[in-house]
Amino acid sequence: MDTLHAVLLALLQGLTEFLPISSSGHLILVPRFLGWPDQGLAFDVAVHVGTLTAVLLYFRQDVQKLTRSWLASLFTRRLDEHSRLAWGVLLGTIPVGLVGLAMSDVVSTALRDLRVIAATTIGFGLLLGAADFLGKRSRDEHSLTLKDVMLIGVAQAMALVPGTSRSGITMTAALLLGLTREAAARFSFLLSIPVIVLAGGLEGLELLHSTSAVDWNAIFLGTAVSAVSAYLCIHFFLKLIGRAGMWPFVIYRLLLGVAIIAVL
Repeated sequence: MDTLHAVLLALLQGLTEFLPISSSGHLILVPRFLGWPDQGLAFDVAVHVGTLTAVLLYFRQDVQKLTRSWLASLFTRRLDEHSRLAWGVLLGTIPVGLVGLAMSDVVSTALRDLRVIAATTIGFGLLLGAADFLGKRSRDEHSLTLKDVMLIGVAQAMALVPGTSRSGITMTAALLLGLTREAAARFSFLLSIPVIVLAGGLEGLELLHSTSAVDWNAIFLGTAVSAVSAYLCIHFFLKLIGRAGMWPFVIYRLLLGVAIIAVL
């Protein structure tokens, strides 16, 4: 893998992992249209490490509070707002873990079709716009109930279909449940941590049994570029949605979906 190829793919992963526009969809579309070869399992692990590093660094204070409170709740059996949110993040990850294990073969083959990506890009883009318009935007992430968390978790499982967007569908569900845009985004980003750990861990296990050569220059470059771009993406996204809402991303998804249909 040459340097430009590695940088562009890592940049693409870093930017699309947390924007509501589908990282998996873009990572299928861009190499396919540009005629690039598959980037390989090692590179996939590297960019997951990069995006995980970015979200952990950006939310390091929140993660520390959640971790401490969650560990304390195991011994005291008492919940405060931080331990409750931590449990919410963990419980909200269960649906995507179960569906991912049950449908991994289907997700990695049949659902990578361009027609599927076009449909999910447009359909879930419109749903995101509706949620942004109709949501009451009066709650924060600490007000989430168990029912709310499980609904968002089930929505997250739908993101296994390329083009849906994990961040997009979880923000959509959170907005429909009445969260503010910023709270919906923060919970979505916190929810990404165990998901990225699971996805990267599974890819790492596959890599251990792989005999393919590893391009270490591409690995280090991919990790660094995806980490920096993801960190900046989180920072500016949280500032943007307070002013512009989700509509710039809704419009982008509609245009992208139409463009995909046009080339089918």
